[in-house]
Amino acid sequence: MAADVTLTGLSASELAQRLRDREVSALEVAEAHLERIAAHDGVEAGGDEWVARDADALGERDVHAYLHVTAAAAREHAADVDRRRAAGEELAPLAGVPVAIKDVLTTRGVPTTCGSRMLEGWVPPYDATVTERLRAGDLVALGKTNMDEFAMGSSTENSAYGPTRNPWDLGRVPGGSSGGSAAAVAGRLAPLSIGTDTGGSIRQPAALTGIVGAKPTYGTVSRYGLVAFASSLDQAGPFARTVEDAARLHALIAGHDPRDSTSVRETAPDVLGPLREGVEGLRIGVVRELAGEGYEPGVERAFADVLERYERLGAEIVEVSLPHADYALAAYYLIAPSEASSNLARFDGVRYGLRVDAATAEEMNAATREAGFGPEVKRRIMIGTHALSSGYYDAYYLQASKVRTLIARDFAAAFEQADVLISPTSPSVSFRLGELVDDPLAMYLNDVATVPGSLAGIPALSLPAGTAPAPDDPDAALPVGLQVMAPLLRDELMYRAAWALEQDLGPLAAPTGPSALEVA
Repeated sequence: MAADVTLTGLSASELAQRLRDREVSALEVAEAHLERIAAHDGVEAGGDEWVARDADALGERDVHAYLHVTAAAAREHAADVDRRRAAGEELAPLAGVPVAIKDVLTTRGVPTTCGSRMLEGWVPPYDATVTERLRAGDLVALGKTNMDEFAMGSSTENSAYGPTRNPWDLGRVPGGSSGGSAAAVAGRLAPLSIGTDTGGSIRQPAALTGIVGAKPTYGTVSRYGLVAFASSLDQAGPFARTVEDAARLHALIAGHDPRDSTSVRETAPDVLGPLREGVEGLRIGVVRELAGEGYEPGVERAFADVLERYERLGAEIVEVSLPHADYALAAYYLIAPSEASSNLARFDGVRYGLRVDAATAEEMNAATREAGFGPEVKRRIMIGTHALSSGYYDAYYLQASKVRTLIARDFAAAFEQADVLISPTSPSVSFRLGELVDDPLAMYLNDVATVPGSLAGIPALSLPAGTAPAPDDPDAALPVGLQVMAPLLRDELMYRAAWALEQDLGPLAAPTGPSALEVA
């Protein structure tokens, strides 16, 4: 049958309700999404497991959100959900709703590549905690999504398997590093997905693809089974097309995990209970340092409109300062590469992953890492190794760690003046594929608004805040994201503030134009 665009266009909450009311089966929902993936994503469809075509075989209108599609397993799980529902079993709220998983989270029996040749074909023998919780909640996993290699990038152009395209304009990037997960949701190839955020890798793709993406408080979602980039920063979180859907997925994956030494023991915040309380009387802080020079005019106009809307909704707008925010990007690009240098040392050709044989162990190690890692990963390993080396540790890594402490104190002071803080998520709308790939500094600047919150470990979310033209196309209408930040372990506040604005703005118009993917 033809893909059911009605089913693929529904939100996760709408699908869940129809499934509970037995208006539709989980198998029908899974099939609708699999058919859309087969039609639009550049996978070799057929058989139990679908894999992405080689990068040079992808068409210009292939989204390439997925690297691996578990078609048979999705159908089997969906049919099982239907059987148990028909038998009267009490199921989880999102049972039968499809989900896509970033290829940095381990999945037992399913390849996990981290977008890298280093792990090509690796099939882990265990599930990440997030994967376990998705399965326990009976979400139907469709497959693994494309990403910047080892989560290092802001455009998903660093994947060893070819770039993902933005459904709003297939000639533009979806952001990164979780671009595959974001594009899957934006392109109606999944109603929900999981990404990871180290310095903005959920929030920035959400902004550029016109969806909702949230980074929970660091430590409230387990990192067990998340292949580490920067262990003190990495955090898994939800993508969805509505704030409520993101909150529901967040609630499912959050909670203490004794297998993760960084997992907080406090009860995870209730992100659903206060969702509809509104913002009347809420103090919303505008961060002085996260606006102005370097932000596109269309982004600034959308942000100004947001401020007017919040005031009309009864919120109090206050200006706050993060005095050390100007140093956040520099600190981040010392701390994160330093941790990456340490974490990626395990890929040496000896234990698992790629191995390129050579005459000596040293030559084998060098040849393996040369062949297995891409240019951006090599760049960050070299930066991190230098920052940690004898004679430079104090000058670089230690100083960056001190800046991180100052930024955390800045946020604590700002939250004494405001309940939540807001800023544009990204200084620009989506840029063209290839536009910044040879300019790493310009690429890094995409994270200028998201990195401070990552360094502080606070929860932060991006939601659509309208559209704006691109500098190279004044007639384009591309998504703009609003970032909402909340104090540590107050994740419910960011969802509450985001939900109120979402209701006032109404749904974002679907992408239009010859370069957009049809999503109606």
